[in-house]
Amino acid sequence: MKRVAIYTQRVEIVESYQERRDCADQNIPLFLEACGYLPIPVPNVISDLEAFVQTIEPAGIVLTGGNSLIKYGGTAPERDETDHQLIEIALRKNIPLYGFCRGMQSVLDYFGCELVNVQGHVAKRHTVNGVWGSMEVNSFHNQACKEVKNPLRVMAKTEDGVIEAVAYPEKNIVVTMWHPEREKPFQDKDIERFKELFG
Repeated sequence: MKRVAIYTQRVEIVESYQERRDCADQNIPLFLEACGYLPIPVPNVISDLEAFVQTIEPAGIVLTGGNSLIKYGGTAPERDETDHQLIEIALRKNIPLYGFCRGMQSVLDYFGCELVNVQGHVAKRHTVNGVWGSMEVNSFHNQACKEVKNPLRVMAKTEDGVIEAVAYPEKNIVVTMWHPEREKPFQDKDIERFKELFG
């Protein structure tokens, strides 16, 4: 039986229909399939998120991009709550967690790390250096972090001091500011890192 990876969705507000919609880039499930997992999206308004996770028994949890956090100008409190609960569930039940872009911002915020506005990090490619060596990555964010707190460990930074990846190895948490699903083709290093984390 194929192992499952659950992933979060952004909230789109459609005023003409008075609807708040959960949605995600189709490249996200394609990336998860390329990594060898059956992708299942997580609703942002589910009443018992822990029961949802427990029933599915995922190999890992993916916090995706989209929607700024409320404290930094966002408009989707339900998304903040979903991310917060999933981080707590992952920590409590020792479920591996990978996050990218907003997903990394959620993890940083959970551990009390402040985000700041940054310039030159939207629709760009730049080089990051750190524990994983030197690599070129995509960038689609206006906010980032320049200093982290324990237990998080910096894994990659840009030359202008923006932290692009952090990890909490003891709890199998890895997060990046770059989007692995937006690479064409998907990068082997991203797939390998993901598979190593989720097992």
